[in-house]
Amino acid sequence: MIKFISLGSSSSGNCYYLATDNAQILVDAGIAVKSLRHDLKDRGVMLTDIDAVFITHDHADHIKAVGHLAHDYQLPIYATEEVHRGINRNYCVTTKLTPEYTRIIQKSQTTEIGDLRVTAFSVPHDSSDCVGYRIETDEEIFLIITDIGHATEIIQQEVSQANFIVIESNHDVDMLMMGPYPAYLKGRIRSGRGHISNADSAKLIAEHASPALRRVWLCHLSEENNHPELARKTYETVLREYGLIAGVDFKLDVLRRKQASEMMILTV
Repeated sequence: MIKFISLGSSSSGNCYYLATDNAQILVDAGIAVKSLRHDLKDRGVMLTDIDAVFITHDHADHIKAVGHLAHDYQLPIYATEEVHRGINRNYCVTTKLTPEYTRIIQKSQTTEIGDLRVTAFSVPHDSSDCVGYRIETDEEIFLIITDIGHATEIIQQEVSQANFIVIESNHDVDMLMMGPYPAYLKGRIRSGRGHISNADSAKLIAEHASPALRRVWLCHLSEENNHPELARKTYETVLREYGLIAGVDFKLDVLRRKQASEMMILTV
């Protein structure tokens, strides 16, 4: 089984906890260490027990705490070489990583942390580099796919194999285009290397998920250009167009932007 906690999922900060009985990891570290430590402890997890941190990309809301996690808690930080360079350049990382805690990963190569197998795959986003993660046990495949501009063939293939998926559902297109953002920012979000909309995210799942899919969590919702119920209803509408029913074919949830979830115990 896999244990899962969403510790934050928004432009304010992103972090996810995944574990088995003998491995515990974080994916992204965009939340203050004090909050991270408190929320984990409330759910029976000590930050000192974490084995590794995997980073998707070098934007501030995904990396703010990496230096403190490495140097205060002796945690190795896994990321591609380009992402590590971006981390070291980023102003928000006030404690820089030293080689002692720097771990370079390659896309498509698997890193084993206890009985968790973690594999990075490329996703389109306007950062130095950006990856999603496939996290496997002998029985389950869990995907984290956040900050994606569009659905590539690689992403489609990963979705087709997964039992559990955390996936971006960033914005409603009408809300974005009629909202207060300046034109350049709207263009960036819709560029194909920005963020995926509710409808496009739902279409990705509807077209490529297999019957083995058990749960989907929508992540990284925009505070200005989305709403949890709107994201859910858009998903449900698109799924119905493909003959799928949320809650029947698989469970659908929306992750809270700034609040940690309960710990979820996942089995196929």
